[in-house]
Parts: sequence; C-alpha cells; structure tokens
Amino acid sequence: MSLEEKIYQKRNSESFLFLMKESLKDIYNSRFLAKQLAERDIKAQYRQSYLGILWAFIGPLTTAFVWIFLNNSGTVKLSDTGIPYPVFVFSGTLLWSIMIEAINSPMTSTNAARGIISKINFPKEALIISGVYKLLFNSSVKISLLIIFMLFYQVPISWSVFLFPFTLLAIIVFGTTLGLFITPLGLLYNDVSKAISFAFKFIMYVTPVIYVIPKEGIMKIIMEINPLTPLLLTARNVLVGQQPQYLAYYFSIIGVSVLLLLVALVIYRISIPIITERIG
Repeated sequence: MSLEEKIYQKRNSESFLFLMKESLKDIYNSRFLAKQLAERDIKAQYRQSYLGILWAFIGPLTTAFVWIFLNNSGTVKLSDTGIPYPVFVFSGTLLWSIMIEAINSPMTSTNAARGIISKINFPKEALIISGVYKLLFNSSVKISLLIIFMLFYQVPISWSVFLFPFTLLAIIVFGTTLGLFITPLGLLYNDVSKAISFAFKFIMYVTPVIYVIPKEGIMKIIMEINPLTPLLLTARNVLVGQQPQYLAYYFSIIGVSVLLLLVALVIYRISIPIITERIG
C-alpha cells in the first residue's frame, strides 16, 4: 500500500496580496458574528437610554435649527440654496453626522471589544463589519426623518432618489477607510480621537454642509478642493432632485477610496494584534 506523499513549502504570508485576500475572506466568513455583535450593541445602546433612538436625531436637528434661526432672523445672510433652507441644512448636517460616525466607527467598535480581543481568537474584521451594520441602522433612521422633512416642505421626490443609497454607501466607504487608518493610533493615544473631533468641527465650515459654495474667493477654492465636498453634494443633489456637480472628482474619490480601503484593511489586520498585546 503506497502512502500519499505531501510536500510542505513555506508560504510567504507577509505579502500584501496574501494579507488582503485573508482579510477579505475573514470579512465574508465573519458576517454572521458581525451581525450578532451589531444587534447586541444596538439593543444595549438604546436599552439604557430614556430617549432611545431619538438621540440619533438630536445632534443634526440641533445644528440645523440653530442655522435655520440665524438665517430666518437675518443674523446670517446665506446664498440661495435652490431648495427650502431647512431641508438644505438638515440634509447637510445629517449627511455630515453619518460621515463622522463612519470615521469613528472602526475605532469605536475595536475599542469597545478590547476586552475580548485579547481573550478570544476571532476575525477582527468582524468588528469593522459590525460597526458598518450599526452605521447603516442609524443612518436608515436618520434618513427616514429627512424624508419627512422633504415632504413637509414639499420638496418633490425625483427618480434620482433611487441613486441615493449608492451615494450614501460612498460616504460610508470613504469614512470607514479614513477611520481604519486612524484606528491603530487612536487605540494607543486618546488624544487622536479628540484631535479628530476638533479638526472636523473646523472642516465642516469648509464643506457645503450649511451653506452653498461661494461664487468666488478663497473659500470657493478651498471648498472645491475639499474631497468631502463632492461626496456630500452628490448625495444631497440626487436626494432632492438637483443636478449633481463635480462628477469627475466624485468618481475619482470613490476609486481612490476603494483602493485605500484594501490597504487600510491590511494595516488593520497587521496592527491590531500587536496593539492589543501592547495595551493589554
């Protein structure tokens, strides 16, 4: 009886392509675990809160109402937005809140699971997908309120609204990619998350969130260079039926974001075990 002959060779597991393939495979294999983690976190998030899911609206609504008051009182004069200003500013602040949540999601999900990472061996990519699931849930709740706003102010619903989920996904991909690059440093140093929060409070004012792009001047140049501008503008435009702008820039940002997402996944896969051991 002949025995089966096997030859074992060393596999270069440090190559980028191998790590990327393994990361994508773990994302697919851990989708059920990610769903369970997301359901647990969502229930815990609203179970211990008296206002519950209303907190998803309070931030964007507060910012929107402040600027609506400033505009209506004449304190701040804003250019014509093409749609009722309450819809414009609320859609902008809501999309902005989704962007910020997408950026913070990888670090928040990983930091919350710090205790089990060092004790249980499981694909860490499940934490990323879990954060995306929670983000999609919270976003769906926010968008439902935005639709009510549009109906109340009689903004016509155009066929382009069917493109909105794709533009929202582009925002989530961009934010998650940026968040993945930040996560390793954010887990080591608490100052990183505070710095990011401070920086984006400023960046919001150089993005067409609460007012349109000026027709001239240095602010026009800054806002047009800002990669967040086409992401937010395109999502809002397809939602309210306006003509999308900066499409070439928009699609180039999406393409770069997808490529950088693969790089970020590899960095996350390599760094998280090392960081977990260090902070443990």
